[in-house]
Amino acid sequence: MSDQPKIAFQGDIGSNSDEACRTFFPDYEPAPYAAFEDAFEAVKSGSCALAMIPVENSIAGRVADVHHLLPRSGLRIVGERFKPIHFQLMANRGVRLEDLRVVASMPIALGQCRRMIRRLNLTGEPAGDTAGAARALAEHPDPRKAALAPALAAELYGLDILLRDVEDEAHNTTRFLIMSAERNPPRPGDGVECITSFAFRVRNIPAALYKALGGFATNGVNMTKLESYMEDGAFTATFFFAEVDGRPEDPPVARALEELGFFSDHVELLGVFAADLFRRMVKERASRRQANP
Repeated sequence: MSDQPKIAFQGDIGSNSDEACRTFFPDYEPAPYAAFEDAFEAVKSGSCALAMIPVENSIAGRVADVHHLLPRSGLRIVGERFKPIHFQLMANRGVRLEDLRVVASMPIALGQCRRMIRRLNLTGEPAGDTAGAARALAEHPDPRKAALAPALAAELYGLDILLRDVEDEAHNTTRFLIMSAERNPPRPGDGVECITSFAFRVRNIPAALYKALGGFATNGVNMTKLESYMEDGAFTATFFFAEVDGRPEDPPVARALEELGFFSDHVELLGVFAADLFRRMVKERASRRQANP
C-alpha cells in the first residue's frame, strides 16, 4: 500500500486530468473517479488529500456541471494550474495510418482535432473519456480504429502513437482548480499575486446585479470571471460564480465584497490562492503584440 498522499481526478487513468496530476503533483498518487461528485467526496472523506478539477478550456469554454458543484462541494480552492492540451492519434501495435477508418474519443477532443480527422477522412466515434477510448482500443484491438488521447494513455495501454499533437489550435489550454477539505487553508505569502474566488446569489430586487457589482468597478478591482448558472432547476440565472484579482483583506477588495453583501442574500468565499504564472505569461505576450502590431 502506497504511503503517498492521493490526489483525486475525474476520468480514466491516462486522461488529461491524470497527466495534470502527475505533472504538477509528482509526490501524490493520482486517484481516478467516474464523476466530479465522487472526486469531491473522496477529498471530503479523507480518502484523498486534494482534487484536481478542470473548470474551463481555451477552446471549449467552461466544463459543464463543475461551477454549480463547487459551492456545494464543501471544499476550498487552494490553487490553480494551466495545462497545455495535446492529443495524440494512437492505434494498436503494427497498425498503419492508411489502415484507419474510425477514430474514437470524447466529443470535445474530436471537435478540437477536426482538421486532422477531415484530412485523413476518418469517422469520429464518441467516447466518454479520451483515456477510456485508448483503454477500450487496447482491450478490443481493431486495425481500422484509432483513439485520440494524451501521450500518457498510449504509454499505459501499450498503443503506438501514429501522429503527435494533432489538435487544431496551438493555444489549447485547460485550467484546473486544486481543491482541499481544509476549511481555512493557509493563504499565500505576502507579495504573491492572488485570486479570490466566491459564489453569490443576488437579492430579488430591480438592478440587484448591477448594484452588487458596482463596488468592484468603483474600487478598481479587476473581475476576471463572472458566470451565472441555474439553481435547483429554476430558469432564472440568479446564482453566480466569480473571481477577482487580490485578497479579501485588501482594502479595495474588502470594500467591494462589503457592497456585494448589501445586494446579495448569499455570499460564499470559495478560495484565496496564488495566481498561476501562466497568467503573467499571457499578459506579457499580449503586451508584446500590442507593442509590435
